[in-house]
Amino acid sequence: MSLVRNTLVQSSLTLVSRILGFVRDILLAARIGAGPIGDAWTTALMFPNLFRRIFAEGAFASAFVPTYSRTLEAEGPEAAAKVASETLRALFAITAALTLLAQFAMPWLLLLVHGGQSDDRENFELAILLTRITMPYLTCMSIAALLSGVLNSSGRFFLSAAAPTILNICLIAVGLIFVPPEETAEAAAWATLLAGALQAGLLFWGVRRQKVTLSIFDWPKMTSGVKKVMALAIPGTIAASGTQINIIVSQSLASFEVGAKTWLYYADRLYQLPLGLVGVAVGVAILPRLSRAARSSDQKAGFATMDEGIGLALALTLPAAAALAVAPAFLVEGFFTRGAFTSVDAAFSGRALFHYAWGVPAFVLIKVLAPAYFAHEDTKTPMAFALISVAINTILGAGLFFWLQSIGVQGFPGLAIATSAAAWVNVILLFGRLIRKDWYRPGPQLISRAIRSTIATAIMAAALFVMLDYKDALRAYLFDNKVFTTAFVILSGMGIYGVSAIVTGAVRLRDFKTLVRRRTVE
Repeated sequence: MSLVRNTLVQSSLTLVSRILGFVRDILLAARIGAGPIGDAWTTALMFPNLFRRIFAEGAFASAFVPTYSRTLEAEGPEAAAKVASETLRALFAITAALTLLAQFAMPWLLLLVHGGQSDDRENFELAILLTRITMPYLTCMSIAALLSGVLNSSGRFFLSAAAPTILNICLIAVGLIFVPPEETAEAAAWATLLAGALQAGLLFWGVRRQKVTLSIFDWPKMTSGVKKVMALAIPGTIAASGTQINIIVSQSLASFEVGAKTWLYYADRLYQLPLGLVGVAVGVAILPRLSRAARSSDQKAGFATMDEGIGLALALTLPAAAALAVAPAFLVEGFFTRGAFTSVDAAFSGRALFHYAWGVPAFVLIKVLAPAYFAHEDTKTPMAFALISVAINTILGAGLFFWLQSIGVQGFPGLAIATSAAAWVNVILLFGRLIRKDWYRPGPQLISRAIRSTIATAIMAAALFVMLDYKDALRAYLFDNKVFTTAFVILSGMGIYGVSAIVTGAVRLRDFKTLVRRRTVE
């Protein structure tokens, strides 16, 4: 199956999940709003979001797939299934133990990530309760990640990409049924836990359909296969979760401004869309090809795969970043402002989104560059760079946050600035080391495609500026409905970029022909 086709499968289903996610957030924002209860729910949701992005969106799979694929090719399906079963049992035991430990330590854990509101005992206790309920999602996502790796290694991407929609469906149901903010938040926490169990169950069924038999309920043993997977998985997971760790740091600091965690959350929901649709999808799709190229020492194939992946990522990411930077408050207003979430909240969230926007290409490139290391079974280097990124984000974020407060303005935009800056540092480090190791050198076609993508993006951005100047007139023609107006501006921008990208050559028509061409798994 081609890279573009695999990316389409991932992106299409991720798009469905993200659309459902927006519906979910629209409902929950209207029910809960931005305030102490909203911040408590955001804190509880931060953990399942973190684990979903680290595990379900490819980080753990990126470390597991090379080992599983090599065993599958070298020793056959039975040996590969044995490695997967042994790893699954160990992973289940470790994450279950961590979950149980977290239940007891939750009051102290939340002092780290929600300490700014610890004086509000009622809502701080609510945050503890909600996070205790959502915490077992860690175990569910760990299992789901390993099962996704098994499916992806066999060229099966559908179920692993479709599984996250279950979470959104469960939370949408909560938003439709429950009304009082506190009741809505608690019901949503239980729905999150249920969704995790359903996701793991769905992927178990998918693996069984591939005639791969895995056992989980047996005593875990640290066999040589498990040790090898864990040696790759632990640093690989840390490496791929640098951006998410930075978000936790930002959320911890934001707890010192009531409402800021919620404003950052809804900004995060918008800028994570291109990351989930493009970065994760391309990263997952290129890893098997990079692994094969590394095993066969086919440097030319590895370079070509990276060129194709980075070029595709930039062509799809640059316009998203430009749109988020040009119209941040407009987008937040159109999607989330209703009920308890006000226009003032949208303006604050838009301030954070603007600064996240210029970091979007970096967030995506991290997901595309890291698999080049994973394919060579080097997970320690990306881990080191991710930790450097976390240190920069922590120091810069704290400095900007408290400096902005000291001059009499809100500090939370400084957290978004620090997150984007840290991501770009990570990209520079990853890119530079790949070149020094001679694992990748960008070709002239990639440079040409990046320039063409930039030109097409500039055309689209100029068009968006014009449309925003006439947004009131547009809204009058669109039944005075802000949702219709927002949708019209977005679709118009996508159309303008699509035409510009084809004219400039940033997107090639043969890419779309490849999408519908039936090809065997490579």
